[in-house]
Amino acid sequence: MKEIILQGQAQQMRAAVLEDGELVEVHEEEGAFSHLVGNIYRGRVENVLPGMQAAFVDIGLEKNAFLYVADAVPPSLDEEAKSKINPLPRVEQVLKPRQELLVQITKEPVGTKGARITTNITIPGRSTVLMPNTDYIGVSRRISDEEERTRLRETAKSICPQGMGVIIRTLAEKVEGKELEEDLKELIDLWHQITEKMPHVSVPGLVHEDVDLLSRMLREWVDGKVEALTVNQAGVAEGLRKTLSKLGHPAANHVHLVYKDNLFDDYGVDEEIRKALRPKVWLKSGGYLVIQQTEALTVIDVNTGKYVGKSSLEHTVLHTNCEAAEEIGRQLRLRNYGGIIIIDFIDMILEEDQKEVLATLEKACSQDKIKCQIMGLTQLGLVEMTRKKVGQTLAVRYSKPCSNCDGLGWTLK
Repeated sequence: MKEIILQGQAQQMRAAVLEDGELVEVHEEEGAFSHLVGNIYRGRVENVLPGMQAAFVDIGLEKNAFLYVADAVPPSLDEEAKSKINPLPRVEQVLKPRQELLVQITKEPVGTKGARITTNITIPGRSTVLMPNTDYIGVSRRISDEEERTRLRETAKSICPQGMGVIIRTLAEKVEGKELEEDLKELIDLWHQITEKMPHVSVPGLVHEDVDLLSRMLREWVDGKVEALTVNQAGVAEGLRKTLSKLGHPAANHVHLVYKDNLFDDYGVDEEIRKALRPKVWLKSGGYLVIQQTEALTVIDVNTGKYVGKSSLEHTVLHTNCEAAEEIGRQLRLRNYGGIIIIDFIDMILEEDQKEVLATLEKACSQDKIKCQIMGLTQLGLVEMTRKKVGQTLAVRYSKPCSNCDGLGWTLK
């Protein structure tokens, strides 16, 4: 069962996503927590760096945004073109100092790093994503049925205006063509509004702000697996019922209104957040994980801890590793860790045990909307995987380095 908890307090709105009663994602919107990914700006190139094949662009935020050359040219989306060697042009051939650009944030600013941006604008809807500057038709890879993929691709070709592109999202599976057309039309209308507004925005300046938390929730998280939503504000509950009814979603009849200031306490959300800010994660069997994030990658160590098993060492190790693989999938989503991830499972002798653990990890990560890729075992028995970096980590949103030890976690004797 998938359930979404929405807690409103003063000017803050928080959302928690639970799967089978366990917290897997938490989102919030207020002040420093404001969502920046998806926002569109008019920017000005400040520095072109040939040595990095990138440029820094002033978009009006505290730090200049980073624009890599591959994000400053139209992407090569044609499958045949991908198979050929298409070297990127040099950044100085594409960008010039003081040049004005229309850009979109793809990654939030973190620490000393500014936001990452692209000139390849995308406007997401519930079922489709409009690509106004790229002539391309795509279908989500998560839709595996070939007949359905063909149907959606043909529908997309028939409804997409010439010179524009569209990606059919996972939520569009089994959706009728008329509904897809209406969704895309709304995005095209929005793009026209953006282009009309753009000349009247000073440089640097915000041209378009992505939707608020509630709208983003309906667009991104309310899929067919959501069975219930619990809210503590009457207006929000009524709005959700109307919107879900319009979408024909069965959860429209399961929007529960609970008059409590802190719903998260009842569901243990804040306690789970506190646990997720610690490096050690206990498993139900008595084993545990140690999760450490560095600037370049995240390292996860698996230990048997208090668990001693019953029948054999191999069974004890396999049970611990499989349990750890499931929890790792949840922790990566909850902590929102991205980039390179190295997992040191307990050493396994049998090849079938290794395959079972990798399959368990694959299944756990398949629930994640953010793209994960598991590369397999190295010669040292470590599992390499990647998870796309999107947004700020839980630690950045809910904590700051200690002023005494500067985040080291140790104090001198």
